[in-house]
Amino acid sequence: AMNNGCSLTASHVFVSLSAVSCGLADVRRVIEEAKKNRQYGKKTILFVDEIHRFNKLQQDAFLPHVEDGTLVLIGATTENPSFEINNALLSRCRVFTLERLSTEDIVSILTRAANSLVADLGPLEVEPEAVQLLAQLADGDARVALNNLETVTMHVRKVGDSVSRSAVTQCLGRQAVSYDKDGEEHYNLISALHKSIRGSDVNASLYWLGRMLKGGEQPLFIARRLIRCASEDIGLADPSALPQSVAAFQACHMLGMPECDVILAQCVAYLAQAPKSIAVYSALNRVYESIKEDPHAPVPLHLRNASTPLLSQVVYGEGYKYNPHFQEPVIQDYLPSSIQHRRFWEAPMEREHTKFGSQISSDPQE
Repeated sequence: AMNNGCSLTASHVFVSLSAVSCGLADVRRVIEEAKKNRQYGKKTILFVDEIHRFNKLQQDAFLPHVEDGTLVLIGATTENPSFEINNALLSRCRVFTLERLSTEDIVSILTRAANSLVADLGPLEVEPEAVQLLAQLADGDARVALNNLETVTMHVRKVGDSVSRSAVTQCLGRQAVSYDKDGEEHYNLISALHKSIRGSDVNASLYWLGRMLKGGEQPLFIARRLIRCASEDIGLADPSALPQSVAAFQACHMLGMPECDVILAQCVAYLAQAPKSIAVYSALNRVYESIKEDPHAPVPLHLRNASTPLLSQVVYGEGYKYNPHFQEPVIQDYLPSSIQHRRFWEAPMEREHTKFGSQISSDPQE
């Protein structure tokens, strides 16, 4: 669990743990060592890899010792700290987000690695197109890129071939060449999915979803777009679409791939078949346009909050009619006087919506 030995400097001791393989006893042992180090004027820096693997009880063990300065804690996680780290511990730490490496960065790393392989193993041709593909497949993770390069290299040396684009595709078992998650195709496919749902084409929607999943797209990225689609394109025509998509996001977060693929498919099929309305989306855009024209329109005095005696003296809230006290409809202004004439909400026109289930069959003979 613990690193082989500890790194020492004149004023610090560095200890590394992996939450995958150590437990509470290891944490307590480090804390006791840190207390001794502190007596000798040395600070203990504890690095915990995959810290989200610790449960809440194990994370609580760090809290008092981080708070009193016994430990300087550095935790690394691939998960969202807001969900996986105790709030009390998180509030005492600074969160640094390490972004995925760009494709260009991965290409540079792979090029250096390829040169090193040639120096160690002898002549080996590595085509630039293969390096580019390996970089795209890595999804910003240098370790994935290097592992894939090693796998392909071992394969081609056995058969006396070069590291080519076709060798990468053959060796890694999938053709991800059609889907670059960092490039134009990434946005093309999510756009195609969104537009197919908007057009109520279930078959096309499921197809574009499958393309993205097989290309290695992150399921939560897709789920976030489905939440947006549920409000932007369906809205009040089917208010159940929003909780349906939010539930899909939460289920994807809990399960991950490959188990969550059918959850996304269910949500996509539901949204594609749901009736459509952009009334809310359009009204909000009209509001934004109005704010752009007059961003500081004052709140009418009768709508203002008279929270102090002074504000009451300047007639804040004066003349406001409290609606529940009236039996008849209340006539009063709720918009700034400069935009009283503006109409943002327009009730959707009566028209034939796509009915749920109308495209459930894909067999032309049925």
